[in-house]
Amino acid sequence: MFNPYTTFLLGLGVVVLLVAWLPLALRRLPLSLAILCVAIGVVVFHSGALPFRPNPLRFSTLTEHLTELVVIVSLMGAGLKIDRRLGWRRWESSWRLIAITMPLSIAGVTLMGVYGLGLGLASALLLGAVLAPTDPVLASDVQVGPPRSGEDGETRFALTSEAGLNDGFAFPFVHLAILLTAAGGMANWDLLGPWLLMDVGWRILAGIGVGWLVGKALGWATFKAPRARLSGTGDGLVALGATLVAYGLTEAAHGYGFLAVFVSALTLRASERDHAFHEAMHDFAEQVERLLMLLVLVLLGGAVASGLLAPLTWKDAAFGLALLLVVRPWPAGSA
Repeated sequence: MFNPYTTFLLGLGVVVLLVAWLPLALRRLPLSLAILCVAIGVVVFHSGALPFRPNPLRFSTLTEHLTELVVIVSLMGAGLKIDRRLGWRRWESSWRLIAITMPLSIAGVTLMGVYGLGLGLASALLLGAVLAPTDPVLASDVQVGPPRSGEDGETRFALTSEAGLNDGFAFPFVHLAILLTAAGGMANWDLLGPWLLMDVGWRILAGIGVGWLVGKALGWATFKAPRARLSGTGDGLVALGATLVAYGLTEAAHGYGFLAVFVSALTLRASERDHAFHEAMHDFAEQVERLLMLLVLVLLGGAVASGLLAPLTWKDAAFGLALLLVVRPWPAGSA
């Protein structure tokens, strides 16, 4: 007789096997693995096989930390697999997406939120800052291949590099929305100075600086230490350690940890660009990312089955379609 715990383990094992096999089965079908994971969650939790009902609103702290973990592991993998050396001209398409396309996307979503959904300025800006960055997790199918696989075209490179940078550069707008909320939702020029100094200046510089230092230190320990180099272990677990160290130190310094993880990955890759150990680290990070993504998406499907989308109105649905068809195609077109 199955109890809830063994039922959960059985179901998790089946889903993990499906995640490993489905990419081959779906190669010629217009379906993504993410959609199927959500559908599996809907079916499993709607059937009543598990008494637990996932609710991201009720378990907000757990949801936040779990999704953060998925993103930072994905950012490490994204940084490790970029073969192109960092440079202003080499990364020109990435800078355009960060400096032009993303702010336009934030502005577009903010205006839609204010005039389409009737949100206040602070809430609309927060929505724009959250929705404007492209996703480094679910966008992996359109990114570059593993390390040392060669360039996959300018579009794939731009999407990969921009996905690694955009979360860090979107965070200042999140903090601006929070400041506006504290000011009662009204624009206040007195807020601009502290915002530029702390949320734009220090937090970005700390993310870049700490990420670079961690990448340099781990690059030396991995490839250049006189004895017991980490690369000698052949263990891709190093990638997870690097991810957590870069993120933890940067957050302790009040910087943007997402940005630091990507910068540390780029720096680690640059320390010995053509070493085969990068592939081991990338493969391990990708496997951890897929497993965590599986868990999050199945739980999301369970939340949908439990009524998460019940408050959705036709106006909200129209907003979502406009976001996908009008605002969000810009990044791909700009690449």
